[in-house]
Amino acid sequence: MNVHELKIMFSQARDYTPSHVNELLDFAKKAYVYNEISFKEYRCLVRELELQGAEFPEDAKQFS
Repeated sequence: MNVHELKIMFSQARDYTPSHVNELLDFAKKAYVYNEISFKEYRCLVRELELQGAEFPEDAKQFS
């Protein structure tokens, strides 16, 4: 799965397009937790989204 496919999945689930890459990052995390995507797909998506400017919240960074 790539970011484009994630955007389509997001749009179908939420009935709107994401306004920021952080929304996609949160959506990817949820999809991974609910076993909708594999760990490998999740890692690749996180890497791509971070390159596009996505960031985890500061609170979450202290636990990683």
